[in-house]
Amino acid sequence: MHLLGNIIWMLFGGFIAAILWFIAGLICCITFIGIPFGIQCFKIAAFVLYPFGRDVEIKGFGIGSLIGNVIWIIILGWELCVYHLVVGLLLCITIIGIPFGKQHFKLAKLSLVPFGSRIYTKSWL
Repeated sequence: MHLLGNIIWMLFGGFIAAILWFIAGLICCITFIGIPFGIQCFKIAAFVLYPFGRDVEIKGFGIGSLIGNVIWIIILGWELCVYHLVVGLLLCITIIGIPFGKQHFKLAKLSLVPFGSRIYTKSWL
């Protein structure tokens, strides 16, 4: 079932969202200081391609993650969060779009706190 969800996701907006994350990663990698942010964007872009069957856990953060998240939110995080929230709300208008809207809400959460978050595969049990 996850495979079918991921295929439909790719056709109806997942690929565009992954491209946005990839572009954000390229923008961040322009400067030496932005490289850790860019690497995180590339990891999330790979997650955006196949979100069904995986989930995000916000773990506790240290001072480095906190500083990184604050800088991230100011620079690019809020734009990506707004994008995912708007698209998620639009998809939730129809019953068929609700699972895809939920994936965008998961990505909106991740776009605010990429440092200190863990992406994991859900167990079948």
